[in-house]
Amino acid sequence: MSNFSSDYGLPSSSSSGSIETRKNAVMDQVRNELALANAQELINKINEKCFSKCISKPGYRLENSEQTCIAKCMDRYMEAWNIVSRSYINRVQRESHSQGENL
Repeated sequence: MSNFSSDYGLPSSSSSGSIETRKNAVMDQVRNELALANAQELINKINEKCFSKCISKPGYRLENSEQTCIAKCMDRYMEAWNIVSRSYINRVQRESHSQGENL
């Protein structure tokens, strides 16, 4: 039978690890998985958007103009992604801060 603690690299209940330590380990694992999923989504969106925009006739190699288009498209998409991500994080932080003041 599978042991949840050992499956996820967590201290077992018989070890000296506290519940808080296990909770933090699970939270770190979730954060890492979310970061990986976010990066995968970014790559998939870049591939989808930039390919359809820049590659008119798929072939065995990219033409110089296609390479340039893809490079610029990727740069712009990543820049926009970063701007949106920073804005979202700032908004969440402002909202959580204002909720803390209202308590």
